[in-house]
Amino acid sequence: MNDLFFRLVKLKAKGYCCAQIIVLLALETLGKANDDLVKSVGGLCYGIIGSGEACGALSGGACLISLYAGKGGEEEMPHERHMTMLSELSEWFKGRADAQYGGTRCLDILEKFPNQGICGQIVAETYGKCMEILASHGFDQAGGPRG
Repeated sequence: MNDLFFRLVKLKAKGYCCAQIIVLLALETLGKANDDLVKSVGGLCYGIIGSGEACGALSGGACLISLYAGKGGEEEMPHERHMTMLSELSEWFKGRADAQYGGTRCLDILEKFPNQGICGQIVAETYGKCMEILASHGFDQAGGPRG
């Protein structure tokens, strides 16, 4: 087991859901804290407000990429590759989830893995893929775009 997995277990034990864990990991990587952001991402838990729809790892991953590349303040514009990166994440997740987890919906995944035993793996893989996508588009994990 690696450090990321141990961190995931600790965050889950503190009551955070999959989407919140991904955002917390990104904030830690950036050396930031933002309790309001973490609270708001809680709306994505368990397939969006507990509805069982989109997996929280995917929606949390989209939030992670947007944290680095999305629009912030009024004068700020999203990075030109923001939507491309989100599409890459979505395509990767759909391919992976359909093949291995039974679908992209929280309900589909939990139907195949009822005890949520696979969720930590999905969160870890999604976090890793987000960081890979950001790096491939010139983003430094500890900050914003390079150069």
